[in-house]
Amino acid sequence: MKIAMIGTGYVGLVSGVCFSDFGHEVVCVDKDPRKIRLLEAGEVPIYEPGLDALMARNVEAGRLSFTGDLATAIDGADAIFIAVGTPTRRGDGHADLTYVMAAAEEIARAAKDYVVIVTKSTVPVGTNAAVRDVVARTNPDLDFDVASNPEFLREGAAIDDFMKPDRVVVGVETERAAQVMAEIYRPLYLRDFPIVTTDLESAEMIKYAANAFLATKITFINEIAALCEKVGADVKQVSKGMGLDGRIGNKFLHAGPGYGGSCFPKDTKALARIGQDHASPMQITEAVIAVNEQIKRRMIDKLSDLCGGTFNGKRVAVLGVTFKPNTDDMRDAPSLTIVPALVGGGAKVTVCDPQGLREGEALLPGVTWVEDAYAAAEGADLLVILTEWNEFRALDLSRIAGAMATPHMADLRNIYAASDAEAAGFAAYDSIGRAGYGVA
Repeated sequence: MKIAMIGTGYVGLVSGVCFSDFGHEVVCVDKDPRKIRLLEAGEVPIYEPGLDALMARNVEAGRLSFTGDLATAIDGADAIFIAVGTPTRRGDGHADLTYVMAAAEEIARAAKDYVVIVTKSTVPVGTNAAVRDVVARTNPDLDFDVASNPEFLREGAAIDDFMKPDRVVVGVETERAAQVMAEIYRPLYLRDFPIVTTDLESAEMIKYAANAFLATKITFINEIAALCEKVGADVKQVSKGMGLDGRIGNKFLHAGPGYGGSCFPKDTKALARIGQDHASPMQITEAVIAVNEQIKRRMIDKLSDLCGGTFNGKRVAVLGVTFKPNTDDMRDAPSLTIVPALVGGGAKVTVCDPQGLREGEALLPGVTWVEDAYAAAEGADLLVILTEWNEFRALDLSRIAGAMATPHMADLRNIYAASDAEAAGFAAYDSIGRAGYGVA
C-alpha cells in the first residue's frame, strides 16, 4: 500500500520508517526544508537507537522517501497519516490542534481519490470527528474516511514497540476504513499481535487513559518513596514486593525525580482539561500533575541539604539531563526544573549527557558541558545522577570521589547502594526512598 506520513517528528518518522519496513511505500512529508535536507542526506534529526540503519535500508530498497510537497506525497495514497505536534496550549491546558487541522485542510485541498485520513497524533476526544468535518467542508466531493490510530511508542525503544506492540488501537467508522487499516497492519495480524478495533472516540480516549494511568503509577511510587524516607523503609524493596502482584506489575514503579518527556506531561494536562470541559473532573489525574511538580521541587531540597543549605559558590556535576536514557528529548525533563535552580542559586554546574547537548545547550544556559562523568566530577562539591544512562551505571566510584572537592552524591535514580558509595569514599549520599548518610 502507499502511505503518506505528514510530520517527521518523533512519531511520524519512526512510524513512517517502520511502515516502510513492513513493505509499504511510504512518503514522509515535512514543511521544514532543513529536516527534509537532512533526511534526504541520510541523517536522522532525532536520536532513537537503530532508526538510522532501518531508515537507510528502506530508502535503499526504494520504499521510503521524503518531500516537502504534500500534494505529491498524497497522490495515489491509500492512507494519509497525520503525525504533527499537539503541544499543550498556553494558558488553558488544552492540546493545541492547530497543526492537525491545518494538515486536514491541506489534505482536503490536494486529495483526489478515496483515502483514509488517519490521526496518529495524540488528540482529545472528538478530534477525529472534527477532522472529518473540516475535510468534508473544504472538499465536499472528496470520498474519504477518517481513522484514529494513537501511538504507544517509548522513546529509546520505539522500533521494538512498533514492531512488537502490546497492542495496536484503531478507531474507525466504516468497514471500508477498517479493511484499509487491517491491510496496513497485516504483518502484525499475521504474527498475532493484538489489534483493538473500536470507534473513534474510544480510540482517542484509550491513549489518554493509558498515559494518565502510567503517570499515576510513577507518581504513586514517588509519593511512597517520600514516606519510605520518613519511616525507614526501602522503596526498591517496596516496589519489588508490589510489582510481584500480577494485578499491579513491576513496570513504572521505579522511584525518581518525577516524570517528564513528550507524552505524560501534556497528556495528563489535556485529560484534566477534557474532564473540566465536560463537567467530569479527573481528580486523580489533577492530583498526579500537582504532585509530580512537588516531587521535582523536593529534589532541589535534597540537593540543597547535600550542599549545606546553599548552592552559592558550590560546584555541581550533573550526570544526565534528558528525561530518560536512550533519547535526546528534553521536553519537560526534571533537569529543566532542577538545573536552573542550581544555577540560580549560585552553583557552577557541569553537565554530562551522551545525547543531551543538542537540545540542552539552549535550554540550560549557564552550564558547562563535558564528555564524560569523570571530567564532570573534577573538583565538584556534589555529584547528581539525574538520568540513568547505562554509562553511568558502572562508574568507578572511588575515582569519582577522589576527584571531587567534597565527595557528596545525590543518586536520584537509585543506581547505587549507599554502602557502595560509602566504601568508595563518599562523605555523604542520598537517593530516593532509601536511607542515606551524612545528609544535613
